[in-house]
Amino acid sequence: MGKFLLASYRLRILFRGVFLLLAVATVGLALSVLQQEKQLSYNNYQASFNKTRQQISATLRHPAGQLALLNPPAENSRASLRPLLLPYSAIDFDDQNKVQQAIAMSGCLVQYGNAGALCSGIGNNPWAGGFIYIAGNFNSSQLVSHKRGNESLTQAHRLKVSVSLRGQTYRWIAPFEEETAPARQNQGSRGRWTGFNESEANRPNARPVRDFRGWAWQQAICNQADLDDKDEGCQKNTFFSLRLPIPVLQEALFEKKRPVWPPQDLDQMEVSLTVLPPDSEQPLLDSKNLPTATPFSLKDLQANLMPGETLRIRKRDGQDRADKQGEQGKPPGDLINLTGVVEQAEESWNIITRLIRRLPVDEYDIPLESREIISTPLANYDVLLTGDVRSVSKSLSVVASRVAWFVGAMLLALTLAWLLIEVSIIRRITLLTKRAVSVSKTVKSAGDLDRFDVSDLRSPDELGVLASCLHDLLRRVREDVEREAIRTEQEKEMWHAVGHEIMSPLQSLMALHGKPDDQSNRYISRMQQAIRVLYGSASPSEAFQSTVLQVSEIDIALFLKNVASNAPMVGIPDVFYQGADEVVMVKADEYSLEDVVTHVLRNAERYRLPGTAISITLHSSETTATISIHNSGPHIPDDLIDKIFEYGVSDQHDSAANGNRGQGLFVAKTYMAKMGGTISVQNVSDGVNFILSLQRGI
Repeated sequence: MGKFLLASYRLRILFRGVFLLLAVATVGLALSVLQQEKQLSYNNYQASFNKTRQQISATLRHPAGQLALLNPPAENSRASLRPLLLPYSAIDFDDQNKVQQAIAMSGCLVQYGNAGALCSGIGNNPWAGGFIYIAGNFNSSQLVSHKRGNESLTQAHRLKVSVSLRGQTYRWIAPFEEETAPARQNQGSRGRWTGFNESEANRPNARPVRDFRGWAWQQAICNQADLDDKDEGCQKNTFFSLRLPIPVLQEALFEKKRPVWPPQDLDQMEVSLTVLPPDSEQPLLDSKNLPTATPFSLKDLQANLMPGETLRIRKRDGQDRADKQGEQGKPPGDLINLTGVVEQAEESWNIITRLIRRLPVDEYDIPLESREIISTPLANYDVLLTGDVRSVSKSLSVVASRVAWFVGAMLLALTLAWLLIEVSIIRRITLLTKRAVSVSKTVKSAGDLDRFDVSDLRSPDELGVLASCLHDLLRRVREDVEREAIRTEQEKEMWHAVGHEIMSPLQSLMALHGKPDDQSNRYISRMQQAIRVLYGSASPSEAFQSTVLQVSEIDIALFLKNVASNAPMVGIPDVFYQGADEVVMVKADEYSLEDVVTHVLRNAERYRLPGTAISITLHSSETTATISIHNSGPHIPDDLIDKIFEYGVSDQHDSAANGNRGQGLFVAKTYMAKMGGTISVQNVSDGVNFILSLQRGI
């Protein structure tokens, strides 16, 4: 039963399973693509992380990076121009090329737009002297030199320089003095900056500061390509370098055997420089103006960091200051702690972000970290770079959120297709199947076919055509059933008429042969019983099965002797009885039992070999009496031996035409069963045996 139910739902299960597999395959494909994209994104992130590490390392090993390491960002720097600790022991301020190369490599220049640039710094070697170096450039007309002996310094180009530290301020005025030696052609002018203390500059016979050194180199060509150097308005670029003596720093070097260098208050020192033209206080370059570009700082490394990455730079010998820096909110010993800015990205669905995080990726759980050591002339620094793989999931989840709409659309399309087919096809098939099963179980007459109405399922499509064909077929079946019912009723009426017409002559014959000792009386009674059995029945098989027999006790031995002796009268010669002569009482209906034996004898007569006899043998026991009827002849075929007692079974194709309807043995089996007996057949060596078994009487 379970297999039948499963088979009836197999197509529907297959159909729905296909759509389910398509939906699962769609989701699986999306997950597979997401996993591959996550792996590719992670690999790209690893490559970017290594590239960032290399860029940061290369930057910090460059003089500009070392300048940033030696001068970490100050917390409360007030100076617009402050001296930086240079990655050089000193600057050869007398050599233009060396100075330009040094400040260009270190990147210490502070840009002031078109006005010029300035670099202020100290050497990393304390024994080079307590000097502050200033170098830069500015634009001006041809430099006007100060003539020696002229007490006025305002008639020449001049510098005003001041340095403030530790409560003291040093101020100098340095006019330009051109060298008397002629410069080479197209080399421009060259001269010194002679430094005077600002407080003594206007005194007669003022003497310059001995340790103050300064040089200026002005180009020979104009900045404007369309002007000549003699034209009015020609601006030329002047590069200069200064060495400022700072007595406070020089004195501090000799106070201890091991001086503290760089000075701890380096970020609190203020340097100011102003370039003034002749006879004017309008500066050509003023360090107090707002700079347009500052030197490279460690904070600038944040631009190299990807979202979520963390960069920590720690001075390896700076653990003695760990507690102080920890109090300022930074991890102990860190010069700087930078984190990549996480840009505000598009919103993504949390469920997709969680799903992406659970997708397995090789080495995804291994933290991305790098540690490198950067060496400078004064100290070594640990550079710690930590990656943030969460950014991979975040960035991928934003893309996945957009792709999810397409996956959802595909799943929706599959669902709509399934619903459409389910409603338009599967539902109709289900209804058609249920109605067909209901009809097959409940139809008993032509009127029951009316309940199988499939008119609502008819349509122009294939299923509708099938429903229309079934409707037409059922209509024809109903018509055939109605015709068959009419024919059966006509046959029944015919049986009534035949029986009525035959019963009247039989009644007359019964009157003529009514004596009990008349043998004709026995056969007339059998004919009347046969008519009563068939009279009023729709078919012979129903008549025989509905017959009610009058079972009584008879002497079977005497009965068989009479049958054998009377057999020639019905056209069956050479029938012999073999058995005991004593009385053997059995339970049977005499007329019906005689019909049974006669049908068997006629069957034996039909198949016995010419000249052979038919023997009837009786064997009895305490409970049963067994009758064996044997004829010599061909065996019953194996494919018929189990079917010969069924109604209408015969080995003669034209049996009905010859008066053989295949019902004799069916009648014999039916009557034997109603009398409580059995009948069977078996092939023996020389023929066939029919065995009848009856219950013994008391």
